[in-house]
Amino acid sequence: MNKVARAKQFLPFDALKGLQEALREKEIEYEEKRELAEDTLNELNNKFNQIENESYVIITFYKNGKYGEIKGKVTNIDYIKKKIQINKEYNINICDIVNILI
Repeated sequence: MNKVARAKQFLPFDALKGLQEALREKEIEYEEKRELAEDTLNELNNKFNQIENESYVIITFYKNGKYGEIKGKVTNIDYIKKKIQINKEYNINICDIVNILI
């Protein structure tokens, strides 16, 4: 038996393909979405009404079980679909916004 063939028999064997990736994905801790108080919602609504296209904002939002933050210029506000677009690439649902800094 040559050295290459002999070495192959000692390679690790993954009988359950994708198991390791699935386990790593389960390790990610998710947060539950917090309900906002009525006064916080009113304050958020007032800030949202001040936003115009090309305004620079910092938005904290909830998506996929985590809270995130994005900074940039507002490129579009779609009141029908209830989305705000930042830097022409990020679309955030208005109902997922937790805080806005203008």
